[in-house]
Amino acid sequence: MADEAELRRQFTDAFEGADYPISSPMDLVPALPNGPGTTFESEEFEMTAMELNTKLSGGDFPYESVDAFVDDVIAELKAEGHI
Repeated sequence: MADEAELRRQFTDAFEGADYPISSPMDLVPALPNGPGTTFESEEFEMTAMELNTKLSGGDFPYESVDAFVDDVIAELKAEGHI
């Protein structure tokens, strides 16, 4: 099972540099250290930012803060059984 706290830290580190509020996933790309190929890993969980975008429903944009965005990402990954 993936470590939720570790993934939350990785997502926050990767997405906190975006210019909030964000209105689409494309607003996050410039903040990512390796663009869409940025990889998030914890135990058996491994996904790139591009894979995250395809696996998630698209979110509830706009997001006013990195914490609100990461909360939704974590909740959806849990709901979909990815973590």
